[in-house]
Amino acid sequence: MARKIFGTDGVRGLANQYPIDPDTALALGRAIAYIFKGRGGGKHRIVIGKDTRLSGYMIENALSAGICSRGGEAIFLGPLPTPGIAFITRAMRADAGVVISASHNPYFDNGLKFFDHQGYKLPDEIEEQMEDLLEQGAFRNGPTHREVGKAFRVDDAAGRYIEHLKTKFPPELDLTGLKIVMDCANGAAYHVAPTVLEELGAEVISLGVKPNGTNINENCGALYPQAMQVKVREEGAHLGIALDGDADRLVICDESGEVIHGDALIALCAKKLLASNALDKNTVVLTVMSNLGLENALRELGLQVKRVQVGDRYLIEAMRSGGFNFGGEPSGHLIFHDHATTGDGLLAALQVLALMKQSGQTLSHLAGPLEILPQILLNVRVKEKKDLSTLVQLTRLLKEIDHELGKHGRTLLRYSGTEPVLRIMLEGEDSDKIQGYAQALKLEAQRALGEG
Repeated sequence: MARKIFGTDGVRGLANQYPIDPDTALALGRAIAYIFKGRGGGKHRIVIGKDTRLSGYMIENALSAGICSRGGEAIFLGPLPTPGIAFITRAMRADAGVVISASHNPYFDNGLKFFDHQGYKLPDEIEEQMEDLLEQGAFRNGPTHREVGKAFRVDDAAGRYIEHLKTKFPPELDLTGLKIVMDCANGAAYHVAPTVLEELGAEVISLGVKPNGTNINENCGALYPQAMQVKVREEGAHLGIALDGDADRLVICDESGEVIHGDALIALCAKKLLASNALDKNTVVLTVMSNLGLENALRELGLQVKRVQVGDRYLIEAMRSGGFNFGGEPSGHLIFHDHATTGDGLLAALQVLALMKQSGQTLSHLAGPLEILPQILLNVRVKEKKDLSTLVQLTRLLKEIDHELGKHGRTLLRYSGTEPVLRIMLEGEDSDKIQGYAQALKLEAQRALGEG
């Protein structure tokens, strides 16, 4: 069954409109409580965390009502990063976890992400099962009397996550002597992130730590790192770190305020793991969006590369099935599977900071060597997401371009998981040539698919 409301990262949309409305949240709360019944008997416990969006209050109460109506216990964590909610789900031995967040989207959007009892995002088949339950209009009659569930709040969730993160930094090191600009995007990490860095000894200059319900991701954070870059230069800081709204990814700039490409961060961390003999099967898991320059650099180090579709959940699935422990996306999702079950911007930052302290070198020096090939990204809005293999002219043109590029370039056509959009990506050594190829593909895609 094709998924109707779930996209590549849960459910997302305009808050208070279907499917991010109280009625649907209520139904999803019932569905998650039904699917993840207590594994050890008794009440089934489901943790609920959120970012700082105004609509979070509305959604969490609707979710809670749905969970309680199926005899579950809803445990409110308050604002906490997505990876923190995954951690607390495991630490409290809950049956499932829910994140209320639309990540890097503006405040008027919201979303729902679901974790199983191990803190992993749900596979497609479980999401399809939840949609099927909603479509059937199930749960008209729930348990009664003492079997009705209840809700309560956990006040120390942030503290637990802070302590967990500090254990992931080498115990023989601290951050004394480092000045760090920390931009929290007025989002879920506004309290946690500065606290972790300060307690490890850093001098922290905080940005985006005054959420008001409507300023999440507003000209700040990973989506808009310019304020961080300017502050690093003004303060003479050693680096800047910017998180997105739910803090599962990061953008880093060096001491000069230059943003480090996400693929360069992946290369940096892969080298660190390789040097310490800690990279399982000498393999790095990448999505199809990582630059060919990164793949070439990793292969020159003697490493294997496995590519998966876009989304940190697919990185994790590949790691679990293949026995790998590191991978990432150029967007800033870095997965250290030995330490986390999902992308964690703060955890990734701590790994980079540990390398800086161990080497005594600047970030610009450490991240400098990677050669990123020119890349063109174009979007085509479409009326219908037709099977691309059936579009004869587009397929023929793509094969011709692939033949021309050979081993010195790469093409990718894929539909967005959340929008009626075809994404076109080309990489190659000659930027003018790939720009021309990209425009040709765009024109043919518009002809074959129509512009939405």
